[in-house]
Amino acid sequence: MKVHAGALTTGDGCLLFLLRNQASLAQQRQHASSGGRQMDFELREVKVVDPQQVSLQLKALFASQGLAVVSTHEHGQPYCNLVAFASSEDLLHLVFATTRSTRKFANIDEDPRISLLIDNRSNRVSDFHEAMAVTAIGLAEEVLGPEKDNLLKVYLSKHPHLEDFVMSPTCALMQVEVKRYYVVSRFQHVLVLHMKE
Repeated sequence: MKVHAGALTTGDGCLLFLLRNQASLAQQRQHASSGGRQMDFELREVKVVDPQQVSLQLKALFASQGLAVVSTHEHGQPYCNLVAFASSEDLLHLVFATTRSTRKFANIDEDPRISLLIDNRSNRVSDFHEAMAVTAIGLAEEVLGPEKDNLLKVYLSKHPHLEDFVMSPTCALMQVEVKRYYVVSRFQHVLVLHMKE
């Protein structure tokens, strides 16, 4: 897993954070007067001792949350649903279940590009400083064949109460191959994780 921010590749073990709304007003005016767009962020370089710490934070977040918002689209119009989800140990895949008669299944069948939002907000003011939100971007498909057994175990170990639903012949187990994670913490810190192909 490559860990970097703002889609900027770093080769020296550094993370570049996009700190939104942190650029000074003077910097923004100077940038705008030179013909550039108004800046709403600045780049800061942060040394990372253990990039695996980010993986541990994601695993902890995913273990603590049962639901995600999945976004598909229909002819360019975004469409969101709540789904019960689980993640693979290597974070390369997210799994959820849906019946094949749903609009989200039809949307995915038409275009597999989706995103999922997982967060730990508590609907308190403290969320602005303490909550974490992760958006996963990837490709979704129904899991078929021998691979389904393994992912079904992962899913049901987290959601045993959904066994009847997921074992129904009308239900599809969906696998998302994650391309990127956007991790937002402390309201303004944005970190992008590009997953290995």
